[in-house]
Amino acid sequence: MDLSNKVAIVTGGASGIGRAISLSLAKHGANVVVNYNRSADKANALVTEIESFGGKAVAVQADVSQYQDAEKLMQTALDTFGTLNILVNNAGITDDALILRMSEQQFDNVINTNLKGVWNMTKVAAKTLLKSGYGRVINISSVSGVLGNAGQSNYSAAKAGVIGMTKAVAKEFAARGVTVNAVAPGFIESDMTDKLNDEQKQAWQAMIPLKRFGKKEEIAEVVTFLASELGAYITGHTLEVDGGLVM
Repeated sequence: MDLSNKVAIVTGGASGIGRAISLSLAKHGANVVVNYNRSADKANALVTEIESFGGKAVAVQADVSQYQDAEKLMQTALDTFGTLNILVNNAGITDDALILRMSEQQFDNVINTNLKGVWNMTKVAAKTLLKSGYGRVINISSVSGVLGNAGQSNYSAAKAGVIGMTKAVAKEFAARGVTVNAVAPGFIESDMTDKLNDEQKQAWQAMIPLKRFGKKEEIAEVVTFLASELGAYITGHTLEVDGGLVM
């Protein structure tokens, strides 16, 4: 999976799954624009780590839910590396509540980042990707967007919307050889799962055919595969990386 001389933007790329994706793309040769909103220290530390093994990266602050910030992020990528080949729309937030208790602001905030943010970045990157001669868009959805999840009407709606947008844009970009796919992670080891007690972990894992939570790196490697030449004949697809949960 050689990504030498390819340029990638990873939104929300400084922590969690985004960090693992940024590292994986860089280790396979890509120059990486690490987007962050509030995690400046984490983003700068990640850039230093990438540079330590000979990679190239830059950290860029932008709130992708704001169109002007998305434009700024795209322009910085062009100013720094000259083009864009790979866009990973990973930035996302949660703000859970049952719909009876969820405020309009909670709904809007999640939709604006998790769905509108994907549209903003795809829109500002489109012309460059279509002219680049090598284009990949990988959107991070969730099994919550496939199955739905109680207490996450905002998050589930946004992630389901990402799947629909992926298919629509894949049809628009296909004639220029640009692929557009989604990855839908299941339960992945994270700060959230670390807070669960053993009984809670066992209950969740019992729902998963492989009987374990996934690792961030397992998501990152799938994204890297789709970003590489190996994924050239896959487009408009949602790949569930969930240990069989949605099977």
